[in-house]
Amino acid sequence: MTLFDTDVLIWALRGNAKAVAEIDRASERAVSAVSYMELLRGAKDARDGAAIRRFLRLGGFRVYPVTEAVTSRAVALMEALALRNRLDPMDALIFGTAMDAGLVLCSANQKHFKDIEGLQSIVFRP
Repeated sequence: MTLFDTDVLIWALRGNAKAVAEIDRASERAVSAVSYMELLRGAKDARDGAAIRRFLRLGGFRVYPVTEAVTSRAVALMEALALRNRLDPMDALIFGTAMDAGLVLCSANQKHFKDIEGLQSIVFRP
């Protein structure tokens, strides 16, 4: 199963053909609750929010919650990487979700996840 980072989802919602193709390649799709919230935060109005929910529902995305285990992994990532590569806490939670659930992360944010041991990833290039 592939966990899509917020950046890939935003490109897909904006009609980027490469992002749509990357999502279509995944037989099983997932999204962190953090990415879901980031998408909703970027909605311009209620119709935009409804389009985001519809996109995730029709795409068959499973939404993974932020659990205690995910939080523990994210804190460990922040302790190890925040100063070195300016890791954002929201990214740490998304990466922690992928690691905890054994999912493959698809993201263009390679700068922040390239040094994370045990994180399976696909580098997306828009």
